Amino acid sequence: MDSKLPATGTTIFAIMSGLAAECDAIDLSQGYPSFNPDQALLDLITHYLNHDGNQYAPMTGVPKLRKAIAEKVAALYARQVDVDQEVTVCDGATEGLFSAIQATVHPGDEVIVFDPAYDSYAPSVTLAGGKTIHIPLTASADDLDYHIDWDRLREAINERTRLLIVNFPHNPTGVILTSEDLDTLADIVRDTGIYILSDEVYEHIVFDGQDHQSLLRHDELWERTFVISSFGKTYHSTGWKVGYCVAPAKLTAEFRKIHQWVCYTVVSPIQHALGDYLPSTPEHYAELPRFYEEKRDRFCELVANSRFTFRPANGTFFQMLDYSKISTEDDVSYAKRLTREIGVASIPISVFCAEPIASRQLRFCFAKDDAMLEEAAARLCQL
Repeated sequence: MDSKLPATGTTIFAIMSGLAAECDAIDLSQGYPSFNPDQALLDLITHYLNHDGNQYAPMTGVPKLRKAIAEKVAALYARQVDVDQEVTVCDGATEGLFSAIQATVHPGDEVIVFDPAYDSYAPSVTLAGGKTIHIPLTASADDLDYHIDWDRLREAINERTRLLIVNFPHNPTGVILTSEDLDTLADIVRDTGIYILSDEVYEHIVFDGQDHQSLLRHDELWERTFVISSFGKTYHSTGWKVGYCVAPAKLTAEFRKIHQWVCYTVVSPIQHALGDYLPSTPEHYAELPRFYEEKRDRFCELVANSRFTFRPANGTFFQMLDYSKISTEDDVSYAKRLTREIGVASIPISVFCAEPIASRQLRFCFAKDDAMLEEAAARLCQL
């Protein structure tokens, strides 16, 4: 068969998780928690499984869940959205991202992403007939955290630029945006026809007293933006694959034209359960930053005396570790060797970059119970 994605192989997440299972390693590679959702939420799902919650949900999502999403958006980001015209429940964030890209990108269009970039973006652009333009996030003596090179972004924009994909809190680096960043972005895209796709699945996992700067907060950016989020990251339930898209009505109308043919609808009993749980337990997502900040701090404390170097992540449940003082191997080879030899699996960063990168860094997921983190760190400290 003539492949539509000839440059695409098996995702690194499947490769590293598969190797971890083969080696009986501690799997800190793929981003999923080692703990279960709240029992109250599981009980709600059980209830709807046994009480008429098993048939097709509306294409746009269960009404009470869309209403709860709109209420959360208003409470957190002061954005009033139309429940019927601007909120859509998705089959996980990845489907939401895919549908937004297909709705927006036409053959020959250019789509800008920031590397390291989540690996679903570029294949989705390719399937839409577009071209992905990669701009590396940068670090400097003045700002050691990765950040957007705004001058390089300005230079990359041209008449073919159709879509800009941003992902903050950022996977894998853990960096976040500031309100000043939103203003700068608005200045750059003003008077253009560029749309923005904002991947905000880690919206509730931001540390050190910082606020998540959702594009929903910004009046000017909102008018051209699809915001994608995920219940999987928020409720420790990545296997459920339930997310949502919030976008202005005109954008949502085009989004739904794709969404209805990609999956049509999303698993009904879980939607009904989330529709009850989300508005009744705001304390869960309100306390999530503290919960994961403690996990981050514990993991960083455990590896502080290792030969790895790092800056604590500003958000997400990932920590980057630099192994430059340990090995000169490329990151893919080194990640695989660590999995085989010490039994700790991670994700190499280079697979998310179009251009070769000079740094030697691996991504470790700290959404794990303390015993797992302690054992993994003990092994890493032996290097």
